[in-house]
Amino acid sequence: MPNGVTVVILNWNGRAYLEQFMPSVMATTCPDFHVLVVDNGSTDDSLAFMRAQYPAVELLPLDRNYGFTTGNNMALPHVRTPYYVLLNNDVEVDPGWLEPMVALMDSDPSIAAIQPKLLSFQQRDHFEYAGAAGGWIDMFAYPFSRGRLFDRNEKDEGQYDKVAEIFWTTGACMLVRKSVSDQLGLFEDSFFAHMEEIDFCWRAKNHGYKMMYMPDSKAWHLGGGTLPKSNPRKTFLNAHNSLATLVKNFPAGQMPFKLFARLCLDGVWAVRALTQGDFATIVAIFKAHWKLFLRLPFWLKRRRETYRGLKRIPAPSSTGKPTGGYYPRSIVWQHFIRGVKTFGGLAGKPE
Repeated sequence: MPNGVTVVILNWNGRAYLEQFMPSVMATTCPDFHVLVVDNGSTDDSLAFMRAQYPAVELLPLDRNYGFTTGNNMALPHVRTPYYVLLNNDVEVDPGWLEPMVALMDSDPSIAAIQPKLLSFQQRDHFEYAGAAGGWIDMFAYPFSRGRLFDRNEKDEGQYDKVAEIFWTTGACMLVRKSVSDQLGLFEDSFFAHMEEIDFCWRAKNHGYKMMYMPDSKAWHLGGGTLPKSNPRKTFLNAHNSLATLVKNFPAGQMPFKLFARLCLDGVWAVRALTQGDFATIVAIFKAHWKLFLRLPFWLKRRRETYRGLKRIPAPSSTGKPTGGYYPRSIVWQHFIRGVKTFGGLAGKPE
């Protein structure tokens, strides 16, 4: 396998994003990288634009929209480098973004994935929702990030300028060791989109790999290009896929209690939506739960397939303390009841 990095950009009807953000990708200073644009059956002129403006870029046209998960999975047979980056088509990158992540990956073979400092394209000195300064999960598998608790994004003031181990890397921009995805698979095809990177990282962590955050790499994410946060389809995918991820990856002794607790917490979410007159969110949450339980035998089968050969699924933390991106308390309680607004204010003082 040759050296270098493949930058995989999944596109669906994103001609305007390609026009806006491809110049920063092509200005990358890393000496050994190439770009693969995977087109998810676009009906706009994305492919014509790429062929005219970037004839040296490799294109992989797909016959229809396979979603974020399967679309990226279908790209992997075309990756011929030891590392690859999954990069959203609405991300601007710093010219020197790749070198620090590659150097960190080179330094430790137990690292499966790395993310950069992810900032907001609209508010460039603030962290961006989809990953910020590295992903964590709480005791009930609710995801959050250093620099972002729920919808509150922190200003970047250098508070997360150290390399750190995290629990999950953002799917908007993540460097992956190909040998790990060859071994464990990449994304869960059934998810279509959302939560897939958390499932992959959790799976890799349970097999002994690490996920890392590299602050010397910077990227700015526009976000919301495909589905806005308030979209009921996005609510459904996030709620359903989060529960499926929990079922797949928690230790057997913890999983039933964690799942029950999540159902209760999602019920509180639905009640809050009711007080706001947001009936679309209530329906989306109900559909997510209904579909999960209808397909519970499927997810338990996927769990067995995922960990076949592993004697036991390890607990995220054996010490009861925040470690490796796992927060052994409830982030919902900390944020909504205790009023904690920043990652640094969480009880337990995680690193």
